[in-house]
Amino acid sequence: MKIGIIAGTGFYNLPALSGMTPQVVETVYGKTLITSGKWHGVEIAFLTRHGIDHSVPPSAVNYRANITALKAVGVDFVIAVNVVGGIDPKLPAGSLQLLDDFVDFTHGRADTFFDDAQVKAAMAKSAKDAGITLNSGGIYAGFNGPRFETPAEIRMAALAGATVVGMTGVPEVSLAKEAGLRYAAIALVVNPAAGISDAPITMEDINAALKAASEKVIIIIDGTIKAFA
Repeated sequence: MKIGIIAGTGFYNLPALSGMTPQVVETVYGKTLITSGKWHGVEIAFLTRHGIDHSVPPSAVNYRANITALKAVGVDFVIAVNVVGGIDPKLPAGSLQLLDDFVDFTHGRADTFFDDAQVKAAMAKSAKDAGITLNSGGIYAGFNGPRFETPAEIRMAALAGATVVGMTGVPEVSLAKEAGLRYAAIALVVNPAAGISDAPITMEDINAALKAASEKVIIIIDGTIKAFA
């Protein structure tokens, strides 16, 4: 059993990972840096979408190389972390949302959907056991970025049933399907989406929400990995 962990903003290393070994994996789509190690004795392959220095914007992430590299190193399933804006007003900054579906508003990217009930169930149980609120039934709206969406775009996404919005969930999820990888994602809300709140969105508020909730995400992942150990 080997678990792939894909994370983005604010998640550039995993302190719980022992024996960390970075490896550049060559694929037909380009190179990907994967850090391998063990967590509760389980083999882990970790990559950060934006690079360890956060130099890669959402539109430039090499999703095909990332998924191909994870497949090449023997990953069985993927746990993904997405830092997002909240569309549902019941999801204030700091909320965690387990994703059920994806809506693709990007252009030039694949638009298929895949999710895995077994991994999701393990994540939901991990959160419950830890006493962490993890909302279920989330729908992720993906936009190109790196700019924030407009209020009109958020209203369109809300009409499609989306509960959170981000820039990196697709085509990652559909490529995982094509590679035959099971995939489940958790969204960390760091700000209300455009037009949801009258208050301005500041980086200070985003970083505060990220700091407050990121430890909870790690706890949920920790319990999920234990379930498969």
